[in-house]
Amino acid sequence: MSAQNQKPKKKKNQKSNNFVVQGTILAAAGILVRIIGMVYRIPMQNKIGSAAMGIYSSAYYIYNIILLLSSYSLPLAVSKMVSARVALGQHKNAYRIFKSSLIFSLISGGIACLVAFFGADFFAARILSEPGAAYAIKVLAPTIFVMAFLGTLRGYFQGLGTMIPTAVSQIFEQVVNAIFSIVAAYVLFDMGAAIDAERGTDIYANAYGAAGGTVGTALGALTALLFCIFVFRMYKRVLNKQMRRDNTVMLESYGNIARVLIATIIPVIISGTVYNISNLIDNSIYGFYMNSSGQSAHYMANWGVYSGQYYLLINVPVAIANALSSSMLPSLTRTVTEGKRGEALRKINVTIRFSMIVAIPSAVGLTVLGGPIVEMLFTQDTQLGGDLLFLGSLAVVFFSLSTVSNGILQGLNKMKVPVRNAMISLIIHVGLLIALLYGLKTGIYGVVIANMLFGFSMCVLNGISISNCLGYRQEVKKTFVLPFLASAVMGAVSYLVYYLLNLLTRRNSIACLAAVVVAVLVYFVLLIVFRCVDESELRSLPMGGKMTAAAKKLHLM
Repeated sequence: MSAQNQKPKKKKNQKSNNFVVQGTILAAAGILVRIIGMVYRIPMQNKIGSAAMGIYSSAYYIYNIILLLSSYSLPLAVSKMVSARVALGQHKNAYRIFKSSLIFSLISGGIACLVAFFGADFFAARILSEPGAAYAIKVLAPTIFVMAFLGTLRGYFQGLGTMIPTAVSQIFEQVVNAIFSIVAAYVLFDMGAAIDAERGTDIYANAYGAAGGTVGTALGALTALLFCIFVFRMYKRVLNKQMRRDNTVMLESYGNIARVLIATIIPVIISGTVYNISNLIDNSIYGFYMNSSGQSAHYMANWGVYSGQYYLLINVPVAIANALSSSMLPSLTRTVTEGKRGEALRKINVTIRFSMIVAIPSAVGLTVLGGPIVEMLFTQDTQLGGDLLFLGSLAVVFFSLSTVSNGILQGLNKMKVPVRNAMISLIIHVGLLIALLYGLKTGIYGVVIANMLFGFSMCVLNGISISNCLGYRQEVKKTFVLPFLASAVMGAVSYLVYYLLNLLTRRNSIACLAAVVVAVLVYFVLLIVFRCVDESELRSLPMGGKMTAAAKKLHLM
């Protein structure tokens, strides 16, 4: 009798922990994607230089904003709507949402593609203060159309409760992106350099090199779309069987679905745009400041270091928070729909804890070893890159927490709250940036400081909103205090290892890699010794079984 009672409970626990497993799948893919993204940009930046990399990053800001306004919110909105129907067993309505979303993506993606292509010259000259960025924006324009369809497919799979198609497609997308971006950047940069030599100019090499770096983005997105279509066709038989078993009488009209879809997308678009437009605003304000102060020659080079070194490296750990947020949203929406408040609180707690367990040591590691890491990876402007990381690595914690808290509020159907919080944070951010640039003359360091303040403001405001909504109080000891203590010890040990090895070998790369390995091992041991995670939580992580076995062999668990 007791065995029978335990079986449903075990099944329930497995189901409730599924979002953590799915989150770790997407997180693992996110880490791999970010690593590939970091790795391929290193030889690209070393070839085309910081100025061309600044143009490349500036063009991407325009692309990202147009993508956000058109279709970037589709995976989030579709997964949210589909998961709510699947929780009620309404597979037919879930599929109707998918079909409506495809039509929406056709319209929005097509319009956005045309706006990006024909408006490229205006965006480059008027907003970025860099006419050479127009080439890269035009190359990126078709990608927006492809990403609209891809986002719908990914959102549908996530709404069904599986992150595997999204994770695998992201890896394919980034691998193809890396290969073709490097090749095209090399070829087009040399082509532009030849034109510059012939005409006595110095603009085509950087502009062409930046445009070459964006070629792989379009081809990668197309590869991911083809993969998702293949998976969808393979899954169609199961889908048809589910719909045949669905006894839903009231089917939602396509008109009503379209209205709900738009109503769901608009707050996400506004929130995402406000949240991500800070980079574009930073770029624009900094460009105007550098040009007005007679420092235009250093504008793109400094921005290339900021975006191609500092921002690239801090975004590797933030990818985990993005993955956890994406995987949690459908699960949290389903839990809220079913009225399970206690389960919702548990999922929020676990998600925030996991993000901080990664973000805090990452921030400490980049503070301590940021300079050596930049020197190991890049060949140009390494001093500035290391200084920016030392100053601004705390942004990893702020942006990880703010990303997760955004996803929590959206999963709780508080779609307008992140918009309001992002708007308040953006106003504070812009005011501080202008004061730092024009008042204190801090230059690119002011951009880093203002960027951190934006993330911090979002954390505070989102935390207050979640507390007011659910009466939620985040557990502090295992979420913040113990990871920080473990990270502090890790940072001290890793720096000592780096310092001694660098002194002995005079080889920065060897000392840096050894210090990173030691940092990972020390933090892993301290994480278990301090009881930050238990065995079940450790097993839910990527390679959790092997890590648990290793911990037991070391008598740590």
